[in-house]
Amino acid sequence: MAQLSARERRSAVPRRASSAGLRRFVEDFAEEHPPLSLDAADLTIKDPDQVRRRYGGVFNYLTRVELEVERNVLELRALMPDATETDRLFYHDVWSPQELQHGILLDAVQQGFGMTPAATDLEVSAKIRLVGVLSHLPGMLGVIRLLYYLTGAATERSAVVAYTRLVDGLRAMGEHAIAETVVAPIRRQEPGHFAFYRLSAEVLVGEEGLSDWQLQLARILRRRSFELVGVNNRRQRADFGDVARALEFDRDLVEVARQVSLVERELLWAQQQGLKVPRYILAALEEAIALSTARSAGLEI
Repeated sequence: MAQLSARERRSAVPRRASSAGLRRFVEDFAEEHPPLSLDAADLTIKDPDQVRRRYGGVFNYLTRVELEVERNVLELRALMPDATETDRLFYHDVWSPQELQHGILLDAVQQGFGMTPAATDLEVSAKIRLVGVLSHLPGMLGVIRLLYYLTGAATERSAVVAYTRLVDGLRAMGEHAIAETVVAPIRRQEPGHFAFYRLSAEVLVGEEGLSDWQLQLARILRRRSFELVGVNNRRQRADFGDVARALEFDRDLVEVARQVSLVERELLWAQQQGLKVPRYILAALEEAIALSTARSAGLEI
């Protein structure tokens, strides 16, 4: 299972979850981790057919998710019209340009083994716009911000696990060029993104303070609205299942779910002693894998 090294933990997390510390972290992270350069990547692939057979679907899915960052930024503007200055600095000047370059690099790799980019969806849904309108109601902006941070944290932990397993698999295949100059550099930026979301959630709940009713509403909405990264429909859920199977999530699914749910277990479900993972996260992973397996068997999904 993917774990952050001690060095990564020290560099990714400031010592205190405070508004000032969070701001400094974002500024330092932006300076230390500029967007990756395609020119610096070695796109040599020794056996394109083998890479495509084993990881073609993984690269295609990750490319789409990374390139949809443009829509994600528009969604955030709609969701949180009154976002904090630090939030805007992060998602506009740090996260968005980094994620876009991730997508460009991954797309260059998949073109190298003969795959075309998956279609990206850049339209903000009416549902997101409605939630943005609701953010103006008393107390709702705090709930929406917390859900945004929890979603971001789960997404970035999923990315750390996925990219770590992809690097390991490519190395085992002898595909060191794309492993070391594309996937590994992308993976090194993801813990900083996770740290932002985790610290932001901790500041919101701790320093800024959310009331009991806000936390309870967040629990209800999170349980009902949770979705896996990059999934907006049943077909994409099966696509995620393909990725999960290719990266062998199904071999230790509870541990994967534990990693994905790290922040919300601490902030939403700490009162439930002994809870390893929220059931809704494990159920989403299980459903994705089941749909993928069924589709592979030629069944209608």
